[in-house]
Amino acid sequence: MIDLNANQKTIPPEAHDDLIQVLQNRFEKNMQRHPDLKWVDIHSRLEKSAEKMRSLYEMEQTGGEPDVVGYNPQTGEYSFYDCAAESPLGRRNVCYDRAGWEERKTARPENTAVDMATEIGIELLTEEQYRELQQLGEFDTKTSSWLKTPAEVRKLGGALFADRRFGRVFVYHNTAPSYYGVRGIRGCLKV
Repeated sequence: MIDLNANQKTIPPEAHDDLIQVLQNRFEKNMQRHPDLKWVDIHSRLEKSAEKMRSLYEMEQTGGEPDVVGYNPQTGEYSFYDCAAESPLGRRNVCYDRAGWEERKTARPENTAVDMATEIGIELLTEEQYRELQQLGEFDTKTSSWLKTPAEVRKLGGALFADRRFGRVFVYHNTAPSYYGVRGIRGCLKV
């Protein structure tokens, strides 16, 4: 594994081609996620953005298994979501945000969901995006993922997370300082 620091905007040349191949293989294996899209168009778009490639690299390295799940014809952007079956292993055991982290006086986790997403260059999935993802397969049947929390909920000390249990998608709340070994973050990257 090649280690990147948070300020690095590109991935090493030796990792670029490998990442492209992984993304193409995943794209071709999971056509039900993007039936009307063509890899050649996505590849062309990826080659124009070294910074987005760096984010995809980080998503992959932390266990997210990013894949294309949509296209916006108005902006020309493709949406990549973390499509790992469970919340990415390298992004678990985090409280929601820095304010929640600071509320904890003891047993603070190493990072927060919001900070980690910022470092990677992705956005936390919203509730709507999470439900869209769950239409493409069964995700988080053993784990859960923090969601981008509306300001009015966060202002009251809460934060949202979601999972799939009993064949249904559930959205819950918790306090922002809480964290669990099986709760992580899923992200969205627009390229």
